[in-house]
Amino acid sequence: MTRDPLNPENPLYKLRHSFAHVLAQAVLEMRPGARLGYGPPTDHGFFYDFDLDEPLSSEDFPELEKRMRKIINQDQQFTREDFPAAELIARFEAEGKPYKAEMARDFQAKGEETLSVYTIGPFPDMCAGNHVESTGKLPADGFKLDTLAGAYWRGDESNTMMQRVYGLAFPDKAALKDHLHKRELAKERDHRKLGREMGLFTISEEVGKGLVLWMPNGTVIRDELEALAKEMEFRGGYQRVATPHIAKAGLYEATGHLPHYADSMFPPMEADDGTYYLKAMNCPHHHMIFKAEPRSYRDLPLRLAEYGTCYRYEQSGELSGLLRVRALAMNDAHIYCTEEQTKDEFIAVIRLHQFYYNLFGLTDYYMRLSLPDLETSGKYVGGREVWEKAEKIIVSAMDEVEIPYETARGEAAFYGPKIDFQIQNVVGREESASTNQLDLIMAERLDLSYIGPDNQRQRPHILHRAPLGTHERFVAFLIEHYGGIFPTWLAPEQARVIPVAEAFNEYAHKVNHALREHMVRAKVDDSSESLGKKVRKAQTSKVPNAFIVGEKEQSDGTVTWRRHGSREQVTLPLDEMKAQLLEEIRARRDWRDAG
Repeated sequence: MTRDPLNPENPLYKLRHSFAHVLAQAVLEMRPGARLGYGPPTDHGFFYDFDLDEPLSSEDFPELEKRMRKIINQDQQFTREDFPAAELIARFEAEGKPYKAEMARDFQAKGEETLSVYTIGPFPDMCAGNHVESTGKLPADGFKLDTLAGAYWRGDESNTMMQRVYGLAFPDKAALKDHLHKRELAKERDHRKLGREMGLFTISEEVGKGLVLWMPNGTVIRDELEALAKEMEFRGGYQRVATPHIAKAGLYEATGHLPHYADSMFPPMEADDGTYYLKAMNCPHHHMIFKAEPRSYRDLPLRLAEYGTCYRYEQSGELSGLLRVRALAMNDAHIYCTEEQTKDEFIAVIRLHQFYYNLFGLTDYYMRLSLPDLETSGKYVGGREVWEKAEKIIVSAMDEVEIPYETARGEAAFYGPKIDFQIQNVVGREESASTNQLDLIMAERLDLSYIGPDNQRQRPHILHRAPLGTHERFVAFLIEHYGGIFPTWLAPEQARVIPVAEAFNEYAHKVNHALREHMVRAKVDDSSESLGKKVRKAQTSKVPNAFIVGEKEQSDGTVTWRRHGSREQVTLPLDEMKAQLLEEIRARRDWRDAG
């Protein structure tokens, strides 16, 4: 069964879609003259748009919920009837339902001559389904009306401003309660809030929307992630490259990005030797590196890696902290291989994803395989045989690694099928964290080749992969995953040395020096504040390790070690503490992990 709550086959879709109908019936009981708009399910519930002479307020929610529970308890059946579109349009117009009539006319214009109506009790509503069998199947304690908002009809500012009622819906009371708890946790852990409080990043209107300025603390996290990627890629046989931020239009024409991706690229720049674009992706540049030298099958697989900065022209209204930006540093690489090597290379990339997720303590993830809808003309390049071949290789590799996956038709990149790793964080939000794509198209378009064992030119298969996604999105995910309290190896400030009184400042600085000479990001709090305040300050600053020193520690050459969030502390010789801390950093361990 699909995990996607917006897939009509998902039981949650049916439940939430049914709740939208129950809400509309309840609103019509309270506001008989309400004109109904649109009422779909959402990721966590449902909404319905109403054109009301007397607006609703949140004070009406208890009464609406009471009426909804009454409808649920009546166990009203969802019954379906099909009508000719023309008949339904005339009926809606006669009944004073202008929005439903408009929607029916649009469906008719698209060739749908028969439209369905679902009825519960006295309330009919044009709808394609799916629903539960009857309202009695809905959990009376699993929903909650949530918020009100204004919404232009069909999202068009020239249309009527309607009132949108949002609700939450889950299979039972416990699931609803869990969601509400996670939502509060999400507010506390919002990466924009913590990023500001911890001095990780800023976005300046003077620089531009969606253009992230990484501050010193945030740059530490970026650098550590990049160091991790470089280490793992070195072990995996990758070679690092660096490419410019712009390229000529002709390159992007040849790859197909301009015809298929132009809306997501910044406007062109005219130079004396031609038209240039900011790069929205690294692959065309890497392909030119592959093409720069003669290649033999003995050179393959060739794995080229780069943390390359790309630029995407996102609409300003869609920008959101680090999650949706206009400049992004991507953990990118492209693998050029023979057909026989492709499956093993694809599996190796999936295993690399798994390694990263295990390292960060991420366990709730699955793969989403995006395939083309080859009946959609013009959206994909290459012939059917090539796409079917790529699909067969990917599915075989995914079956072998035995990670759960789902399939989505019509969502492939224009040059090849892809898998997205979908990860759910601690606050319950699902993210597309990273991508792996198989490309059997671009080598032909760009005339990339290698000399095979038969001494003939052959086309390489190309894997596009980004296991850590972009710095921006992945750091946002980690901020919220850890609540800003990072493992020692990743923390902007790894240790704080706290003298209990001024008399021990000199020893505190000695301890600090012993750490910093081994590249530990440590600081001394030698302020005049009390010990309690200094310890609390280290906690609120989310420093993972506090080393407290006083008379006994100074005389014995020890430190008292206290972890973030723990009242337990242990006193160790300075050298022993240092050895343990350095090993924890080297191994990239999280002290909170069991064992």
